[in-house]
Amino acid sequence: MFKLFSILFVTMFFVITNAKAGDEHFPIGARQAGMGSSGVAFPDLWSVTHNPAGLTLLTKPTFGLFYENRFALKELGLKAGAFAYPTSSGVFAIDLMQFGYSKYNESRVGLAFAKSLGKRFSLGIKFDYLNTYFAEEYGNKGTAIAEIGFLAQPANHFYIGGHIYNLSRSKIAEYNDERVPTIITFGIAYEFSEKVLSTIEVEKDIEYKPIYKVGVEYKFMENLFIRAGVTSNPNQMSLGIGYAFKRIKADISFSSHQILGISPHIGFSYEFGNTTSKKLAN
Repeated sequence: MFKLFSILFVTMFFVITNAKAGDEHFPIGARQAGMGSSGVAFPDLWSVTHNPAGLTLLTKPTFGLFYENRFALKELGLKAGAFAYPTSSGVFAIDLMQFGYSKYNESRVGLAFAKSLGKRFSLGIKFDYLNTYFAEEYGNKGTAIAEIGFLAQPANHFYIGGHIYNLSRSKIAEYNDERVPTIITFGIAYEFSEKVLSTIEVEKDIEYKPIYKVGVEYKFMENLFIRAGVTSNPNQMSLGIGYAFKRIKADISFSSHQILGISPHIGFSYEFGNTTSKKLAN
């Protein structure tokens, strides 16, 4: 009975959430999830999915893994991995993502490059290949898209970020002119002190209402962080905790949908070589 209920729930979820298009732009990163899924204006490894320009603040090769169990259903599991490699020319990164289960899944592989243009401005570009699989008779649909983002620091402790997902307006199918969503995100991040970081973002799918996000991160003990955030449309609240020690960072967060329930998010990253102190890149 529970298995049947799960299958019916998953089917309804995909009908509702994918009515507008397949290949959703999933927010990735447990740190970001704990801050209301914000991430366009503060940098870390998962900038590769939120805003590739943020990769420029990475100074060491970094590898990370992420898992989300959306609404505590394994059929809605999201798995992701990323690797970033800084060079004298800029930062190169690759990321992989898969969402769904055997009857329906979405996957993505992306290549990103970010470069600083002066001391207070950086630019990032990314190219992705998306694939959607929906039951046996429908099979696979694939397409390529482009992304672009910027990160600016007009003043100390203050960052402004912007990102466009699917800049290319790529189609996923000719039928009914079905396109991958084009999403524009803009936000700010401000460090009130060495312990407190806050973020405000607005995310706009060009065909739907905007989503507003607010997040805060507080370093309450050495190497330990607590996070909270709120997101609109739909209304969600999130909480999280993070641990950072030398080359290792581990995060866990929980987001709560007002109807569908709680989703846990777990992330881990490892920095090769000696760590360096970077503001915002906890």
